[in-house]
Amino acid sequence: MCGIWAIFGAKQDVKQLCANCTKVAHRGPDAWRIESIPAFQNTCLGFQRLAVIDPTYGMQPLFLRTYPHLWLIYNGEIYNYLKLQREFDYKYETRVDGEAILHCYARFGAEKTASMLDGVFAFVIVDTKERKVHLGRDIFGVRPMFTFFDNGTLGVCSEAKGLLDIPRTDGVPVKPFKPGHIQSFDVDVEGMVTWSDSYPFLSIGGSDFNSIASLSPDDVHSNIRLLLKDAVKKRMIADRRIGCLLSGGLDSSLVCALLAQCMKEQGIPYRLQTFCVGMDGSPDVEAARVMAAHLDTEHHEIKFTPEEGIQALREVIYHLESYDITTIRASVGMYLVSKYVKEKTDTTVIFSGEGSDELCQGYIYFHKAPSPQEADSESRRLLEELYLYDNLRADRTTAAHGLELRVPFLDKYFSSYFLSLPPDQRQPKNGVEKHLLRSAFSGTGLLPEEILWRPKEAFSDGMSSKEKSWFCLLQKDAEDKISDDSLATAGTQFKTGLVPKSKEAYFYRVLFDEMFPQHSHFTPYYWMPRWMNATDPSART
Repeated sequence: MCGIWAIFGAKQDVKQLCANCTKVAHRGPDAWRIESIPAFQNTCLGFQRLAVIDPTYGMQPLFLRTYPHLWLIYNGEIYNYLKLQREFDYKYETRVDGEAILHCYARFGAEKTASMLDGVFAFVIVDTKERKVHLGRDIFGVRPMFTFFDNGTLGVCSEAKGLLDIPRTDGVPVKPFKPGHIQSFDVDVEGMVTWSDSYPFLSIGGSDFNSIASLSPDDVHSNIRLLLKDAVKKRMIADRRIGCLLSGGLDSSLVCALLAQCMKEQGIPYRLQTFCVGMDGSPDVEAARVMAAHLDTEHHEIKFTPEEGIQALREVIYHLESYDITTIRASVGMYLVSKYVKEKTDTTVIFSGEGSDELCQGYIYFHKAPSPQEADSESRRLLEELYLYDNLRADRTTAAHGLELRVPFLDKYFSSYFLSLPPDQRQPKNGVEKHLLRSAFSGTGLLPEEILWRPKEAFSDGMSSKEKSWFCLLQKDAEDKISDDSLATAGTQFKTGLVPKSKEAYFYRVLFDEMFPQHSHFTPYYWMPRWMNATDPSART
């Protein structure tokens, strides 16, 4: 991960505003730079670097001798940067993957550039010749970006906290930049910014997977295996050690097994480090142990007590910038395992199974879908809003400790192919969710059968025992902290945003408001299962 920050058309002393860039310093612990642009008044770009590729020449803001009028800051990885170089004969001046963004922009413009990129990204391109600023974000919002636009001033940052203390007109919100979109702005001679255009560059499921020549016209299982392995393989570009989160569930186990396979094929000399987090009695810990033994990884088990998890809640909510119930529950374990990886190992790049539940209909409530078409619509809705929930959790909990997360299930070609399959093929079958994905790897020996067909266990549930579920422990803690009278008057106390209906939700909202007052819009709704009368997001309720 890295942290990007920018201000255009500042009405205050830009030198004083630059201190806000340090609020995302955790995202890039290796180096930082704050730089003004001579051609633009009242403008500054900031960058907090996690050096994963080309540690010597990959610093940002990036500008090239070939295009001295272009400046770039971005957070992300462009997996096809070498392919683009070969295809268009680009003369790269560094080894950093993001250089491809500038070469593509110079030739094709912002919209086509974003659609050509195979990767995850949030970028700011500054064109001093055309006096333009272009913002772009990948289709799933794997990499975060927040903005505000206020009467000639534009602020940009990887996390909202880097913009909240910049003076703005009352009512002007800091909000997440919409994934899969480009926004363009004009900059006048005084440095003031005018909104120019906003448009989508690619939709979820809209990538041309037919360009992959080795796909079979009729073997769906083979295509799923090929595309997922390719998604893992392309994400292995790094000058830092690679590891994998391993819960023992289907998704992380598939990613881990394919990663181990690719590492062996590429002759990577070190042993794959895998990491599982849980409390006493956690079924995830037991399953991950089986999977790690199967792959012969250097396996690490991170145990925490309920008290340690509860103690971490304030830090977790600070990094999340959310008060969503299930997001917070699931984030605690991921935050603690990321902290361990940072402090106890030399792994920096972390693979994970995020996105599979949304793409492959893995949530238990998909069994209750009224029809294949409604299940398909729900899957697409979840994917479109990943950036507000699971992608947010995965990014913030790892970036909080200066790690870089990679998520193969959200590969644009794999996801587009999977969504192109008939809706009835993608539904749960025979009482088993993600049946198609499981079937594609059945009989291959990649996973032990008991792992391949292990029933879905939500991460926030699986890391605790069934006798003492994590959500029950959190609810009991909130019961001791929040009075009945406080909950009864929640609608009076919280005049904006979501009104908590439980003491647990009330407690999270209190913590959130203490750190982010007047920004309740960051959480647009509480994540809940569909097609049932659910009052709690846990799969164990």
